[in-house]
Amino acid sequence: MENTTSPVQASVKSGMIIGLLMLIINFVIYFIDYSLLVAAWYNIFVLILFFALIIYFGRQYRKEIGGYMTFSTAFQFSFVTLIISGLIATIGSVLLYSVIDPGLPEILVERQLEGMLSMLDKFGAGDSISADQLDEMRSEMSRSYTVMGQIKAFGFALIIYAIMSLILGAILKKRDKSLDY
Repeated sequence: MENTTSPVQASVKSGMIIGLLMLIINFVIYFIDYSLLVAAWYNIFVLILFFALIIYFGRQYRKEIGGYMTFSTAFQFSFVTLIISGLIATIGSVLLYSVIDPGLPEILVERQLEGMLSMLDKFGAGDSISADQLDEMRSEMSRSYTVMGQIKAFGFALIIYAIMSLILGAILKKRDKSLDY
């Protein structure tokens, strides 16, 4: 009998690697130019990298267990990997926004509002937002950078992780056709 790791064991290792890599990338971006943390292209890049790394580690695990993986195993691998890496990223964000640079959230909120108003101006709707609405958006965005806001965001992310895991499970599964009869 071969000595293979379970999907949970493999995904904990993969999740830690991905989470630490994402944390390192976030801190490097913070040191280069913190305003990039709220740039749309950066967030798209991180999402693509996230997907690519999970597929890479999923294929490595599939190869390790004999080249075939059921959808449920692939889903479990993906979901636990996403949870572990998301938890590490959340802890890193809490440290960044609350301990390392407590003034950063205020700056990022202003950058987000500038970007949003710029986009609304392009569509001709920039003048339609009142000062009260702007203050409410600023307040709401500021709350998302608090410890509680980060915890709530992680809770919401679990739903997103489940959906992503369904997609990743479908990508990673591979059926042994020799067992068909």
